[in-house]
Amino acid sequence: MSEDTETPAAQSGQIELGGNTAVNRLGYGAMRITGAGIWGEPADPDEARRLLRRAVELGVNFIDTAHAYGPEVSERLIGEALAPYPDDLIVGTKGGLQRSGPGLWQPDGRPETLRRECELSLTLLRRETIDLYQLHRPDPGVPLEESLGAIVELQSEGKVRLIGVSNVNADELRQAQAVTTIASVQNRYSAGDRSSDDVLAICERDGIAFLPWAPLGGGDLTQAQHLAAIAAEHDATPGQVALAWLLARSPMMLPIPGTSSIEHLEENVAAAALRLTADEVAEIG
Repeated sequence: MSEDTETPAAQSGQIELGGNTAVNRLGYGAMRITGAGIWGEPADPDEARRLLRRAVELGVNFIDTAHAYGPEVSERLIGEALAPYPDDLIVGTKGGLQRSGPGLWQPDGRPETLRRECELSLTLLRRETIDLYQLHRPDPGVPLEESLGAIVELQSEGKVRLIGVSNVNADELRQAQAVTTIASVQNRYSAGDRSSDDVLAICERDGIAFLPWAPLGGGDLTQAQHLAAIAAEHDATPGQVALAWLLARSPMMLPIPGTSSIEHLEENVAAAALRLTADEVAEIG
């Protein structure tokens, strides 16, 4: 059995985070290992830990999470399941969103909040340094320079290695780049949502990894008829086609599909081996 067969995520190829950290281009987003509304504990914490270990077995070596997922639940489960971490496993987390209940999200980019959350993330993830720390969302009440400045300070203290931003427009990305080196951008993007094409163009120009969240359109693309026709030609699923399209769309793309199901995880990772034709890529968009 080849290495790529044993670790199918490797068939997605690799991307470098920050110019010096190579990861496979199909990652895992750990938002769904919490309770309903991304709030509280999952129904089966042991199954969540098994899923995380299975992702690593499949060759996933980039996991994305956030302090707000639970809150704290996703990070804690990752630490419990995977520490001590394999040498090549990169865990990215995010700070700057407050939670008051299921489905409720409130930006809080105050420096003191980001510092407090980063310290807690280090403890929950059982890390001395966070590989990639991302501002979860710009806070309209706090200058972006102040929020990022706090993360730069954490980086200077050795608590953060690489810095990313999430949910930014093109102007905000350029503002962020004026403050510090940006290793990643995480925006909503999929075959059904191309609203961040201008942000992706900057990422391609400047060698910034682009992490599309909701890469399956919140599940809508798993039922999309125009993808089902292409899927039938490849003995694949519409969801796998949607992920393969992202991988073909740009070499800076690092999809992070999330799920609470091991079966669905394995299906998503299998998309790394799916090669669409140029005509199929163009037909999807």
